[in-house]
Amino acid sequence: MTLGDLGDVAGLIAAIAFVLLVGFLAVPLWKLGKLLDEARSSVRDVTDHSVPILDEAASTVASANTQLVKVDTITTSAASVSENVSALTGLYAATLGKPLVKVAAFSYGVRQAFGQAKGRLGKHTDPNAGATGAGA
Repeated sequence: MTLGDLGDVAGLIAAIAFVLLVGFLAVPLWKLGKLLDEARSSVRDVTDHSVPILDEAASTVASANTQLVKVDTITTSAASVSENVSALTGLYAATLGKPLVKVAAFSYGVRQAFGQAKGRLGKHTDPNAGATGAGA
């Protein structure tokens, strides 16, 4: 064999090694391509399913805001009613409270006076008058 023939054989071995290397690296690249296709498909599915969910969430938030406006109106009305009841209670106490206290004090004084008068009448009577009985 000549030197030129050895160079041809070495070139042929190098070419076969390069083809094997390319074939060996092509399999993972092929699998990586399939993986990227699946990832793209998954992202598309997630996007297709998440858009209606986001639309529904936006609708729910809008509905909740509407209900909160109604609750705010009710709360404002309840506060107004509470203030009116408080004012009415104060007016009632000012208008009828003092006269009722005076009437109660007067009636208490009258009862005390009648009680003391009744007690005095009982002390001035003869204690033996009830013990003898009628016809004895």
